[in-house]
Amino acid sequence: MFDGHRQSPTRRIVSLWFPRLASERVLRRRAVAGPFAITIKEKNADRIYCLNAEAEQAGLCRGMPFSDARAFCCELESRVANTYADHHMLLMLRRWALRYCPWVGLEGHDGLTLDVTGSAHLFGGEALLLADLRGRLARAGFSVCVGLGDTRGAAWALARHGEGVAPPNQPLEALSQLPVAALRIETKTDVALQRLGLRTIGALVNAARPPLARRFGKDLLMRLDQALGVQPEEITPLAEPPQYAVRMTLPEPIGFYADVMAGTERLLAQLCAKLAAHDVGARVLCLSLRRVDGAPQDIELRLARPLQDAARILPLFQRGIGAVDAGFGIDQLRLSARSIEKIPAQQLSHMASSGRKDQLDDLLTRLGARIGLENIQRFLPADSHIPERGFILAAAAFSEPSQAWTRTQPRPLCLFSPEAIVGHGPNPPKRFRWRRMLLTTGRAVGPERIMPEWWLEDENWRSGLRDYWCVDTCEGRRLWLFYTPQNPAWFVQGEFA
Repeated sequence: MFDGHRQSPTRRIVSLWFPRLASERVLRRRAVAGPFAITIKEKNADRIYCLNAEAEQAGLCRGMPFSDARAFCCELESRVANTYADHHMLLMLRRWALRYCPWVGLEGHDGLTLDVTGSAHLFGGEALLLADLRGRLARAGFSVCVGLGDTRGAAWALARHGEGVAPPNQPLEALSQLPVAALRIETKTDVALQRLGLRTIGALVNAARPPLARRFGKDLLMRLDQALGVQPEEITPLAEPPQYAVRMTLPEPIGFYADVMAGTERLLAQLCAKLAAHDVGARVLCLSLRRVDGAPQDIELRLARPLQDAARILPLFQRGIGAVDAGFGIDQLRLSARSIEKIPAQQLSHMASSGRKDQLDDLLTRLGARIGLENIQRFLPADSHIPERGFILAAAAFSEPSQAWTRTQPRPLCLFSPEAIVGHGPNPPKRFRWRRMLLTTGRAVGPERIMPEWWLEDENWRSGLRDYWCVDTCEGRRLWLFYTPQNPAWFVQGEFA
């Protein structure tokens, strides 16, 4: 008799452990014939972070002080750890593992977890799947320990303490002889259990649960139940990053400016909808136009501010599209956001308007398309009382205007390197020659004494302190002069508007 109820398949989990991920990542690019180790600084001391098989055979181990390792093995070669690059490599391996199943998650900093339920038959069974996995990783230069079981805990334990396969619905048969440390418990709990004589998972299963719960808490029994499948444990796969790109394939080639702009407008609407859904804005856009002859033409648009407004972005493409050579026609358009930035939430109010700021940003984008965004700069205040160090130049597209200009004394609009003039005494000269002009002092305000920053080496301030004066000349020039008492001399350094 036919039974309409289908029994769900037994869940099968694969755990991959890469014990030499950091060292093998480096050795894949530069092979070393002999012992090799990766070092990391811990508590003001360099220690072994990862090592290859030759280093382990020489008696070295993880956590060992690097100085001791060099004493034991004088031919040891080493590199400094790069945990960011190691994590990036693990993410690449995770993406590669998606060929075996759609559910792949990270397990610590050196492992992966795969839910191969229902996908093993695509490779001819679990044995062939694991063989294919091992072979591909070996050819790529990675050592891997593999565990397969009904639960995540069982697979983790087998990968790191047994490297085997647990039969379906019989996890205890494969885990009973493994040490209690395979349950992902803390080191102090592992030591305490061994002192009680509970050294294996099988011995822990046969022990009374109430005394264990009172002494070690619920975490120990939870890990045990998760490994045996009594308590479920989910695998959380990493979400794929969103792809901010849209494409349009045309049934007939186009070549007119208006047609390309119309297609770009449709693509912009789709792309900006994606950007708005993730609260991000595009900073660099690329419009790729594929001609009928296969020659692509790219139009890159760098924005002064991250945007997600299609109506504001579309006019900025006019100049680039107008210069396109369509040839015999364009049959495909692709628009992608090469660089994105988070757009903070803004308080909406009928009293506030950002129209003028938006116009300025659009103007910066248009000018930046011609001369480069980095060449449009603004002044920002700097924390220094030295005149020439009291400001910095920053790209206007990548900075915000500052209102922190707190100068109590006037500063000239134009600053230049000090230019010597003839003068005597601490008071400004009544008549002096500057840039081939004979000037007469009409009014002088000062002095303003400025001390050098002794903690910085500056050749221009080796003459010591300076006394600055604002001098109005009878000829209409308003100059900024200073006098150096320690080495008597007069200089002109700026001119007011």
